[in-house]
Amino acid sequence: MRSLAAVALMALLALAGCSGADPKTPTGFGSGKTRTARAPAEAASRRGGPVDVYAADRPGRLSPGVGHYRPLVYVPNSQSNTVDVIDQRTYRVVDHFATGALPQHVTPSWDLRRLWVTNDLGNSLTPIDPRTGRHGRPVPVPDPYNIYFTPNGRYAIVVAERLQRLDFRYAHSMRMHHSLTVDCKGMDHLDFTADGRHLLASCEFSGKAIVVDVKRERVLRTVALAAGGMPQDVKLSPDGRVFYVADMASNGVWLIDAHRFRKLGFLATGAGAHGLYASRDSRLLYVSNRGEGSITLISFRTRKPIDKWHLPGGGSPDMGGVSADGRLLWLSGRYNGEVYAISTRTGRLLKRIPVGAGPHGLCVYPQPGRHSLGHTGVFR
Repeated sequence: MRSLAAVALMALLALAGCSGADPKTPTGFGSGKTRTARAPAEAASRRGGPVDVYAADRPGRLSPGVGHYRPLVYVPNSQSNTVDVIDQRTYRVVDHFATGALPQHVTPSWDLRRLWVTNDLGNSLTPIDPRTGRHGRPVPVPDPYNIYFTPNGRYAIVVAERLQRLDFRYAHSMRMHHSLTVDCKGMDHLDFTADGRHLLASCEFSGKAIVVDVKRERVLRTVALAAGGMPQDVKLSPDGRVFYVADMASNGVWLIDAHRFRKLGFLATGAGAHGLYASRDSRLLYVSNRGEGSITLISFRTRKPIDKWHLPGGGSPDMGGVSADGRLLWLSGRYNGEVYAISTRTGRLLKRIPVGAGPHGLCVYPQPGRHSLGHTGVFR
């Protein structure tokens, strides 16, 4: 954490407050200027058009600033304290480097210019320049299990699972703004409402979720899911009406009303339901069932499972993302030391790629979208 240089810098911060910019950038990976953006769903609503929060994520719609980035997959190996880098075209590991202890996820920054490796026990973030693939000097941050960004780009939200905190930090310097202590054991994942005003965070070891007012940075309510449940990834439906919450112990996905924050139902998907990813056309939700080596497909329109893909020979599909063209689903094999490349057209496993021990929140990059809300790549 860095100290302010008193009066002059305080004045600069005051001027920057309207845009959310933070004048200090510790990595040297760009200027760190922040643009405040209106949520796509809010903009569509004002125009009277249909809402699709993933409208900017269509195949190949890369932001002009990232179109020239080399298509790679960044794999944090939690038990090896390393990152493997895979070329998406050749399926080969093209780089390998050490990180801090227990790297959990690789997360794109809000402005798409930087990737962050969250070194949970290392109490640091390792920056990666996606233009070159080079990694920089780690930034000290306590207990960064996961990281998200407020929809306006002003703050990073560091999910400090062990400390039971949501730490609101300036998005570019990672300097602390406000730490919110929460009654949420095992807080790991979250997503935002379509208007960006609220977030829903899962509590893995409490069988519940919490609702947070993003602007006021305070907890509003708790949503009970299931006694003994272990909620994981959270994903908003394209129309902004429903949150899907994977539950590893209940072996399926909860549906929660994104306006009233009430349970709507439960969908059984498979043992160890874990990661959630939207297809590029906003039609399907891919659910990785880590305990049985399968992926369930849920229709966003009907809110029902419509298919299931099984990995031949089994596996432990965990976290990942969809390729920029929408043709591949990349997932880490958490307990098998491998990465899976799966065709989204046929569900066929195209490649198993050996990596380090305990691969977790891999990041497929670049991806379409105007900005990132965090995790392994939640784009709007």
